[in-house]
Amino acid sequence: MHPNKYTHISDNELLHLYYKYNENKWIGILLQRYTLLLLGTCMKYLKNEEEAKDAVQQIFLKVITELKRSKVEYFKSWIYIIARNYCLMQLRNKNILVEPTEENLQDTDNSDDIIEELFKKETLLTALEIAIEQLNEEQKKCITLFYLQQNSYQQIANTTGFSLLQVKSFIQNGKRNLKLLIQKNTTINLHDRP
Repeated sequence: MHPNKYTHISDNELLHLYYKYNENKWIGILLQRYTLLLLGTCMKYLKNEEEAKDAVQQIFLKVITELKRSKVEYFKSWIYIIARNYCLMQLRNKNILVEPTEENLQDTDNSDDIIEELFKKETLLTALEIAIEQLNEEQKKCITLFYLQQNSYQQIANTTGFSLLQVKSFIQNGKRNLKLLIQKNTTINLHDRP
């Protein structure tokens, strides 16, 4: 299967083909497209090439499993979130499972700070994902295209059929709603924490 043969097919079309025919080859094409992005993301978090390569393989498996369970609309932002969450979990596990030595026992407070910081970031990112899903369809679409896929107002208007004024309005209102939802979701998550 030659990847260049499918460059004219969009991510959404490939997802549609996968869901329609239930053939993994369509996901394989998508994963090939994003291998370098995933590797770069994993390197950014894990700071180790071998671990990053292993992580990409694990993420591929996770993607195949998750796609069977849920319908994805924006593959690029979705796979980035999967990769980021996987890497954060690896870092969290590493910090928790550090073998106690005399040197790092003296540095326990610092290790706790790192874990706490990761937890806060992970909590906020999870709250953001949940909040985006809670927006109305227009706001969700515009926020995703603008922030996660880095489209301009004009590109969003062309893609969605909304006017430029509507796009700006949906993004402004979406940002305001996201802030409120994130505050609400983060407060709930922090209170539920063991």
